[in-house]
Amino acid sequence: MIATTPAEILRFAAARIDEGRGTVLVTLTHVEGSSPRAIGAQMAVADDGRYAGSFSGGCIEAAVVAEAIGTLADGRAKLVRFGAGSPYLDIRLPCGSGIDLLFNPHPDPTALARVLAQHDRREPATLRLSHEGVSVDDAMASGWKGDGFNIRYLPGLRLLAMGQGEELTALARLAAGFGAEVCAVSPDRGALAGLAAEGIDIVEWIARTHLPSFASDPWTAFVSVFHDRDWEEELLPRALDLPGFYVGAIGSPRTQEIRRDALRSAGTPDHLVRRLRATVGLIPAARDPATLALSILSEIVQEYHALLPDSRDLEPSAADIDQMI
Repeated sequence: MIATTPAEILRFAAARIDEGRGTVLVTLTHVEGSSPRAIGAQMAVADDGRYAGSFSGGCIEAAVVAEAIGTLADGRAKLVRFGAGSPYLDIRLPCGSGIDLLFNPHPDPTALARVLAQHDRREPATLRLSHEGVSVDDAMASGWKGDGFNIRYLPGLRLLAMGQGEELTALARLAAGFGAEVCAVSPDRGALAGLAAEGIDIVEWIARTHLPSFASDPWTAFVSVFHDRDWEEELLPRALDLPGFYVGAIGSPRTQEIRRDALRSAGTPDHLVRRLRATVGLIPAARDPATLALSILSEIVQEYHALLPDSRDLEPSAADIDQMI
């Protein structure tokens, strides 16, 4: 894992609460200008100064931690401006922007547990943060809703990588390092053994005509890095018919054309054939395994982020602000 995920921030908060520590959830609710973090970004802060998450490259985290610990005394939610327009004249963001942060001390551990349980079941979940506390909500997007701010958490990226050799291992390792939930499907026992030793889920594919079972949902990407297209005859029709936001297979434009013709000849409905991407990856003609893996994963992550609900950069009403400052 190369960076803290939204779910890990909630897990950090839940763990500190279990330890009996005062804990605060801090949420970015509005940006004036530019910001290195998007609306809905969060930090979790414990009363001993430990924290998870960030809002900048280190410019304001210490001030956020101090402010969060200060809210634990009265236990009231608080909306604070940092940067441009802030009463804290000594705290400035290098980009000259202003950000509004909502501090929610003592979040309800039951609400955190429910959202994390839904996340573990790969179900979307929403927290509502307001002056009344932290609760579970059914809103479909992040943003202000009345006197509360909603945070929508989607399941993490899942990748089913199918292939052999270094193309498979490079893609699976890179995706796992990024933080995706990865399953490698292959007849290549050597490659699978190496990936399993690194903690990556594997499925051995023994016979071409007998596909193994694997889990899929709307947040799943399928990628075939097979060079031997015979292995795809059963694989691609199954992948195209399963829930998922991305189905791709490596190959030249000519190879892709042959592949689509073969799918149609085998009886795959045209609406499913159209789900197969015409090209794979963001780096044209990537040929070495490491660059190919980076090219493919970059495109998948780009497509995954397009699934995330837009956070509404709205401001609360004056009455709502009065309750939080």
